[in-house]
Amino acid sequence: MSAPVSPVVLEVRGLTVQRAGALAVDAVDFQLARETDTALVGPNGAGKSTLVAALLGLLPRQAGTVRILGHALGPAGELPRSIRAQVAYLPQTLALQGRFPLSVAEFVGFGCDPPGLSLSWTGGRRRREAVRRALERTGCSELGERLLSELSGGELKRVLLAFCVVRPRQLLVLDEAQAGLDGLACEQFYQLLLELRRQEGWTVLQVSHDLDMVRRTCDQVLCLNRRLRCSGAPDHALSPARLAELYGPNVVPYQHSHACNRKELGRLG
Repeated sequence: MSAPVSPVVLEVRGLTVQRAGALAVDAVDFQLARETDTALVGPNGAGKSTLVAALLGLLPRQAGTVRILGHALGPAGELPRSIRAQVAYLPQTLALQGRFPLSVAEFVGFGCDPPGLSLSWTGGRRRREAVRRALERTGCSELGERLLSELSGGELKRVLLAFCVVRPRQLLVLDEAQAGLDGLACEQFYQLLLELRRQEGWTVLQVSHDLDMVRRTCDQVLCLNRRLRCSGAPDHALSPARLAELYGPNVVPYQHSHACNRKELGRLG
């Protein structure tokens, strides 16, 4: 008999991180339930990207624990290979984009090679078929031979999703995925993300400044300004009083004006 599946994918307790000797994230607690979409919001410099990097093991933490799929993240970011393979990360920018003559298909193919998977899965025909299907599902079939450096912002974001969907994963972490996209491209990206999340059963944690989209698509909101100021459903966490407390009374956080509402987005799944 197989072990029961835990309803919690990510659990963070007392996470404390310093950057350049200053406290950037202070004793943060939260957890993500399976197959939910959670937004991390807050002003610039609030520690959002630092928190994401620390829970992925990309930055050291001074205190606290992180558990991913029931497994503790080690002091230097260690995780069992089989667990690390279940996590996908979409950075705000792709550092390799302009440095290497890498094609889209080659890049997506790297997603087939996590530690712990057998070569019989990643090699030859099965690998090519997995890449072809990932490109097809994300509307990137015509981009396979293009270089990453030739892509528009919207095309690159879809290719990053193809990288994530080329094999099964459970946790998807996005750091300002909408950065660099205009209103239409941002809308199309989130529609595709919602559709794939439902098909794949992903649990999503996303850093976002687009509070309108967060209200319409996310299940939970974490309001961060070094400390976790509040959390809960969008209507609660993004109330005018809580936004004024988070951003300051004279600051209007960035919001898109989108054409479709949450009900319409829901039809895509």
